[in-house]
Amino acid sequence: MAANGTELVDFLYEVGLLKRYKRIGWVVAGVPDVESIADHSHRTAITAAVIASLEGADPQRAAFLALFHDTQETRTTDIPYLGKRYLKAASPAEVTEDQVRGLPAPLADTIRGAVREFEGRESAEAVCARDADKLECLMQAVEYCSQGSSHTQAWIDTSLAALKTASAKRLAEEALRRGPLEWMHETRDEKPPL
Repeated sequence: MAANGTELVDFLYEVGLLKRYKRIGWVVAGVPDVESIADHSHRTAITAAVIASLEGADPQRAAFLALFHDTQETRTTDIPYLGKRYLKAASPAEVTEDQVRGLPAPLADTIRGAVREFEGRESAEAVCARDADKLECLMQAVEYCSQGSSHTQAWIDTSLAALKTASAKRLAEEALRRGPLEWMHETRDEKPPL
């Protein structure tokens, strides 16, 4: 273990920044109350497990990859798509290497491997996690649209176009067809079990 766990605690505090950092694309779109990067990563991980289950991949691995897919944004923040055209950003692997420096080797290797696998998109789990990232963005855009934000269609379109798995495409079509709160109204109308 690292000296007195200092490096581990520092890493956990650093990852905690994701709870405070906002997803900048939504700010650009004029959304008034924007989700954090951690908010996005949480639903992405759950979505990755769902997609992986439907696709016959390992849901735990897919969720794990999704949990680490944006951790680099503690250091780079969430650079909007337009801004990326003008910046030479370090790769996620480079940022991750700096983040895990000083962590116990097995942990550092685990985190490096998760980021490398997600970015490589070669395993079924990585494809499912990547689709989860895009599907979560699509669903968030639908939610913001239903709350009155009118500039979210580009996120819906690009997210939908990026999906690879049949399961994610089916879920996206259903998300576009169904309102974000319909589940709640249907649940309210159900009779409780005896």
